[in-house]
Amino acid sequence: MPQPAANSLRRTLLRRLAAPLSLLALMSGLIAYWLAWQYTQHVVDRSLADLATAISKQIQIAGPNARVTVPPLAQAMFSDPVEQLVYRISNGDTEIAGDHNLPLQGTSVRRMHYAYVFETQHQGVTVRVAQVRVDQPTGNPIVVEVGQPVHHRFQIAAEFLVAIMMPLLLLLLAGWVIVWRVVNQQLNPLTDLADSLNRQTHTSLEPVDETYVPVEIRPLTGALNALLDRLKSALDAQRKFIADAAHQLRTPLTAVKLHAEQAAVARDPQQTLVAVRELRAAADRAVRLSNQLLSLARAEPGEQAARFVNVDMAALAFDTGAEWVPRALGFQVDLGFQRLDDPTNAHPLMARGNPVLLHEVIANLLDNALKYVPPSRFDGGRITVTVSQTVIDEVRMAEIIVEDNGPGVPHMQQVDLFKRFFRGDGQTDAGVDSGAGLGLAIVHDIMVLHRGSVHYEDAPEGGARFIVRIPLLPVSVQNEASAEAQRQAKKKALSAPVDI
Repeated sequence: MPQPAANSLRRTLLRRLAAPLSLLALMSGLIAYWLAWQYTQHVVDRSLADLATAISKQIQIAGPNARVTVPPLAQAMFSDPVEQLVYRISNGDTEIAGDHNLPLQGTSVRRMHYAYVFETQHQGVTVRVAQVRVDQPTGNPIVVEVGQPVHHRFQIAAEFLVAIMMPLLLLLLAGWVIVWRVVNQQLNPLTDLADSLNRQTHTSLEPVDETYVPVEIRPLTGALNALLDRLKSALDAQRKFIADAAHQLRTPLTAVKLHAEQAAVARDPQQTLVAVRELRAAADRAVRLSNQLLSLARAEPGEQAARFVNVDMAALAFDTGAEWVPRALGFQVDLGFQRLDDPTNAHPLMARGNPVLLHEVIANLLDNALKYVPPSRFDGGRITVTVSQTVIDEVRMAEIIVEDNGPGVPHMQQVDLFKRFFRGDGQTDAGVDSGAGLGLAIVHDIMVLHRGSVHYEDAPEGGARFIVRIPLLPVSVQNEASAEAQRQAKKKALSAPVDI
């Protein structure tokens, strides 16, 4: 399928500005011509009426001598070839002067003071005629007519139009030039913005300078700056993650190599067995560190948000705790589960999230507790997973608490508790393999990804108390999800085989 041609913003603006401007000039020209034509008609009709009235006044003044004095006067007034005037003076019975073929009546009659103006045909040409009647004491009134071809007034109107349109065309040309310059000037910030972005590299990603950017374009530059900031943060996090991973993996891999060399050169079977055990322990540490690094990478914001589904946090906490019961029994630790808001566990706590990552949160907290409770409590070790609901800033949230009666965390170390690769000295002194210091950092990053939170408190009995909160779905959505879960469970139960 062919790609649609890209539109040019410059051409679009010029077309949409210049075209209405040209149309406006054309409409102004037409209106100007119409006004010039109307004005010409009025002026020419008034001129013809004034000429006819002037002759009629001379007839009144001449009285009985009008037949002698008027013809030379009319000949002198109407003999200009430029004006192309025709006239007729008669008393109905005889012609006094002028062209006797000029009609005495016509169409489009209008009255102007003492004269009547109409159109008629004279020698095959349309003529505009002004007619004035002069009453006589005796006999018929004298009729004075002065005419002029209509095409003469078209010439006058055309001259008016040219006089009006020349400045208008000059203004139109100036308007086109102004539009061209303004469009180019206003698009220059986009060109500068493109140049600024082209100068960016994967190592700089500096924000775009908005000092001279128009207000209308600032939402775009603001979004670009926000995107550049996110990309810069992601690249910085990636570089830091790679550097940390390379640094942290170096130690266990070196240990693996060292113990492998010891096993290879050992001559005593007992020494070989010890070296192999150390090799296996170092390999286990390397595998665990690799898995934690992968979990940490999965917890980075990105495509994980697109894999979110509805998760029952109460069921997830119970199932994850059940998986850790055999290991807790191996450490002689009592691992329990309780639901405070709904002891019967009849209603789910539906949240939107990634079940694999949320499982990792609870598993890391349980692993952390099992790591430190047994060395400090040789008897009576206890870990309790508590699930309830709470409201924070008018937002319903599921609250999962993992509490133990171990040594807890010293106050000075609590600030750095969720930092990557942080390992407390006090915990190391307890004789515990403290790992790489990634478990709680993974928990923190996963909760940030889910718009939740995790924080630490000292337990009432002196142990550690980790509180995880995640927003719940609205009640209506939660009820629908709960009903759907019940239907799926019922369907699964009905489809299960029955022993007879």
